[in-house]
Amino acid sequence: MLIAGHNVTAKGLVVHWQGDSRCGTQHHILGRKEPAADAGDSDMTNDLLVQPGDTVAIASDHAGYELKTVLKQELEGLGYVVADLGTNSDTSVDYPDFGRGLAEVVAGGKAKAGVLVCGTGIGISIAANRIPTVRAALVHNELTAEMARAHNNANVMAVGARVTDEATARACLKTFFATPFEGGRHTRRVEKLGAA
Repeated sequence: MLIAGHNVTAKGLVVHWQGDSRCGTQHHILGRKEPAADAGDSDMTNDLLVQPGDTVAIASDHAGYELKTVLKQELEGLGYVVADLGTNSDTSVDYPDFGRGLAEVVAGGKAKAGVLVCGTGIGISIAANRIPTVRAALVHNELTAEMARAHNNANVMAVGARVTDEATARACLKTFFATPFEGGRHTRRVEKLGAA
């Protein structure tokens, strides 16, 4: 049986979906709808992760080097001070060193947030998440970037250079840094992840 529906996120992204209830497959189609003013959004904290002038750290391995360079320029264009922690070429390096290094900078308060890039974004985000107080979220599109901030209070965005095109990565970055943590019921859940 074919079923379908849609959800509207806090920032007005519409997620249309359809699937087959017999085999559990689902297909998602994203669109944008203007968000309606809703007095019921009173638990929104409206606290952005960073403000222009704040320091954002960025790091990558060799596979993410080119995309890191693009995202660094995007961050500078948004008014952030960027701490580039390497790597500085496409010569092979080990992603855990860069994920951990960035996470330590964020956890130590030398940067308010971070951006990580490797081939898929998986390994480097795992490395970062081993550091207490770091919540690195691997994002694939604007919806996952928004939810990483709004519901999970992520302080590090990870993206995969081999699986995410440049335009999508730029859109994810802008959405991630423009989305406040919603707080409310999500605060309790984030606290259960570790130090919030």
